[in-house]
Amino acid sequence: MCARPSSHRPSLVAVAPVSSSSRPPAMASFLKAFNASLVRRPMLTQCASSAVMFGIGDVLAQQAFEKKGTDHDFLRTARTAFYGGALFGPLLTKWLDVLNRLKVQSRVREVVYKVWLDQTVFTPGVVGFFFTSMTLLEGKSFSDAQERLSKAYVPTLVRNWGVFVPTQVLNFAFVPPQYRFFTIGTVALFWNAYLSAVNASNARVAEAAHAGLLEKAEAGLGGPPADGALAVKA
Repeated sequence: MCARPSSHRPSLVAVAPVSSSSRPPAMASFLKAFNASLVRRPMLTQCASSAVMFGIGDVLAQQAFEKKGTDHDFLRTARTAFYGGALFGPLLTKWLDVLNRLKVQSRVREVVYKVWLDQTVFTPGVVGFFFTSMTLLEGKSFSDAQERLSKAYVPTLVRNWGVFVPTQVLNFAFVPPQYRFFTIGTVALFWNAYLSAVNASNARVAEAAHAGLLEKAEAGLGGPPADGALAVKA
């Protein structure tokens, strides 16, 4: 006896479309890619991040503090970003590697020791390195850099301690080592804006002083001889 073919048809299961809200957000995707890049290429990733942070800091300085508007100095922003990515980024990356390898039995002492080293060994050199590098990148001489340092170094270093001593205490105490560079970078976004504004202000003062000296020299050459010169000739 032949069995009748079944009239039952397999039912189709409706698949609900994936809503956009269930997809991973763009920020989560970016952070995942960023963390992967940080593991594969830590130096390159951190230097690129430093370049971006310094560039944004200069844009903030020119637009928020100096109110330049359409007169934005893009070459200055490029110089600042270059300093952040090519000069400061590698230094900070290697320095944090050194500090992260330091281990002390007491957690509190370890944090204090790292902050002390960071702010008494690394920071004084970096502040001087910033003003010297930026002056030379502007095409000026070492004597110009020394003049800028004589005016801006000490107040900048003192203000740096006011910002980064508490920042580094929290950084070394609570932030995992692989993210300490970016804690510094986040705080430094506003600090870099301050640095860029101070550097530009000192550059303008130096240029104005130089122009004044030139005017005095030209006036002295074109004017009558001084009384002392007449006395010598007599």
